[in-house]
Amino acid sequence: MSVERGARRAVIPAASQAMYDRYHFAPATRVGDLIWVSGQVGMDGEGRPGADMEAQARLAFEALRAVLSEAGARLGDVVELTTFHTDLRGDMRAFSAVKDEFFPASYPAWTAVGVTQLARPEFLVEVRAVAVAGSAQT
Repeated sequence: MSVERGARRAVIPAASQAMYDRYHFAPATRVGDLIWVSGQVGMDGEGRPGADMEAQARLAFEALRAVLSEAGARLGDVVELTTFHTDLRGDMRAFSAVKDEFFPASYPAWTAVGVTQLARPEFLVEVRAVAVAGSAQT
């Protein structure tokens, strides 16, 4: 993907267009090789949240991968990961196991934050990221 240096563009996968239109935020914004990905939650294409932390984490990381792909990047290009958890201590083991499946090497910087609420009461985790397209080591 070729992006004019310094040009800013919204990254909107087709599956996210309705959310973009309704809530007025881009799933990601790309400027040059830098990509800022908005928080991704653990829900499927029908808007149903995963049954537990493992399922929600997997769905959130799959959504992250899809947004990055639309932006011309991949998970290996992620340099910073921020995660928001409604039960940080209780769910960390399950979340970390899934995270490590998606990031088996070249770990990004990571900050995990405990929060009291996410957008819907069923959501357990939200994942946001910053990536540099083309920076993956593998």
